[in-house]
Amino acid sequence: MHKAGFVTILGNPNVGKSTLMNELMGERLSIITQKAQTTRHRILGIISEENYQIVFSDTPGVIKPHHNLHEAMMSFVHNSLEDADVILYMVDSSKEELKDERFLEKIQSLKTPIILLINKVDLIEQEAVNLLIDHWSNKLPKSLIIPISALKKFNISKIKNEILNLMPESPPYFPKDTMTDKSERFIVSEIVREKILERYKQEIPYSVEVVVNSFKDKQKVIVIDATIYVERESQKAILLGKKGVAIKAVGTSARKTMQNFFKKKIFLGLFVKVAQDWRSKKAQLKKFGYN
Repeated sequence: MHKAGFVTILGNPNVGKSTLMNELMGERLSIITQKAQTTRHRILGIISEENYQIVFSDTPGVIKPHHNLHEAMMSFVHNSLEDADVILYMVDSSKEELKDERFLEKIQSLKTPIILLINKVDLIEQEAVNLLIDHWSNKLPKSLIIPISALKKFNISKIKNEILNLMPESPPYFPKDTMTDKSERFIVSEIVREKILERYKQEIPYSVEVVVNSFKDKQKVIVIDATIYVERESQKAILLGKKGVAIKAVGTSARKTMQNFFKKKIFLGLFVKVAQDWRSKKAQLKKFGYN
């Protein structure tokens, strides 16, 4: 008997979805920072063993859209619910509801099994954990509730076991040696964006999109050229820094992470261009892969 299915990880921005995905995978596929709205796409992480294949979907945090980029991000979340065999609905110890209440109503109306994960329980007392379990039992009475700490790896194996109990019998959806549906270029662009999120404050990280122009895997080195797009000239100046010092630091940090991921020497060229108000322009969003 072989089991296979799709598992959607759903929750508010910065609740710990990407940390959980990376722990379940044992690989660092999704970028993780302390800033909200880090994940912009639906990223598949695929675990394959002899008798099963689990396809995880790390999705953008649920928000009320304010511009076309947000609309595109939320479309990835909606699409991931349509083919889900199991939903991992992730909350944390703050008891905060989903940013868009329509999503909670939609989840409640689905017949898809829900595992509700209360993350960051390492930060609160057991009595508070018990109160949260009671709270979410009333909100989603049909869900299985598991307290976890994705960062501390608490109850991660329990999540996987419960998912396998709910998986349907099916042949694998992807070749067994496939780890993600995303290309090497996508992984490169996400690593660069992660370093920008870590280094810059306020609006800069959210105004950035990274496009990999070329990815040449040579015998001893991978040669990569990438363009970082911002919305305004003032943002370009901040991103570059005085005499290009800031962007050079981003490149150095990104290159080290890429070398760890690809297990090969990396040559990385970064360029910065302005694409005026790209987050609000549907044609530009489509060029960037938000369709």
